[in-house]
Amino acid sequence: MNRCHSHIGRYSSVLVSALLLAACSQSPPPCAPNEATEPTPAAAPAPVPPATEPTPPPSPQLDLWNKDSASRNAIVHFIARVTDEKGPDFVPVAERIAVFDNDGTLWSEQPMYVQLAFALDRVKELAPQHPEWKTKQPFAAVLKGDLAALHAAGEKGILEIIAATHAGMSTEDFTKIVTAWLSAAVHPKYKLPYTELTYAPMVELLEYLRANGFKTFIVSGGGIEFMRPWVEAAYGIPPEQVVGSRIKTEWKEVDGKGSLQRLPQLEFLDDGPGKPVGILEMIGRKPIFAAGNSDGDMQMLQGTKQRAGASLSLIVHHTDAEREAAYDRHSSFGKLDKGLDDAQKEGWVLIDMKNDWSQVFSTPPASK
Repeated sequence: MNRCHSHIGRYSSVLVSALLLAACSQSPPPCAPNEATEPTPAAAPAPVPPATEPTPPPSPQLDLWNKDSASRNAIVHFIARVTDEKGPDFVPVAERIAVFDNDGTLWSEQPMYVQLAFALDRVKELAPQHPEWKTKQPFAAVLKGDLAALHAAGEKGILEIIAATHAGMSTEDFTKIVTAWLSAAVHPKYKLPYTELTYAPMVELLEYLRANGFKTFIVSGGGIEFMRPWVEAAYGIPPEQVVGSRIKTEWKEVDGKGSLQRLPQLEFLDDGPGKPVGILEMIGRKPIFAAGNSDGDMQMLQGTKQRAGASLSLIVHHTDAEREAAYDRHSSFGKLDKGLDDAQKEGWVLIDMKNDWSQVFSTPPASK
């Protein structure tokens, strides 16, 4: 209590004492001998309203999925089985691991992978520092907008572009570059930021799984350091639960200060047969739930099915030419050919985007 409050308190006490003394100085009415005065009844305390528990938020549901769709029913039925403690397929919470591809499974991958769009923009940004790129492939193809020549450069050319645009800096600087690019770049068709073109039903599925005790991971062919800066805001998946391709990184002293530096060498490709390896090395448990969209996800789906006990694997089939894109066997990005042939045999559930989802993107593009 400060001095001001102490003075006020003493002043109040003096005032109350004076009022009581004034009241006592008045002659009270005579009382009969031995007559007891009845105390004034105390006022009844105000009723205390019963404590009310705060209303919990509604549990996530698959509201953006067609309630009659086979894919939604398969998901709901599977979750009911593995969370029923008295059922034969019960899975302890610690083992409820769900893995998701990113490109084409959680967000758009057409007309090209988002990370490739980032790399091409980086080539244009860095070109003034590299005049030799005007005549050197595959950089010349990027600068001229020659997609045919870029495609002809193949995987080797793409890796060369990635090395030139993703390395030679600290991990902190790369995170800043990715974050700045994503805040400004827009999809060429939908004119929306890429992070608003996540698939709303799949984001809903992630929330549904977590509400049922699952730990959700991204297992993608994309660069791990490209995804980590933004996936938590987009999907609710923290950066430590991202498995992806990575280039070599080493601790170096730069300008008298130590930092992690990105080197122009691929260390691990988390695609195709690399995905089960990445899951083993970075998660350490076999998933019981997996979702992908292309032939590059097949080994991840196969590995999930090989787990002893209940499991579920999904394939997002891009069938909606009007709201997104319709592609599978002949696509340059997200090709689904063998996976489409093997889905029934393997027991993989196909998600028909056109018929199973009431909404595609988290932010629906403006209609034309």
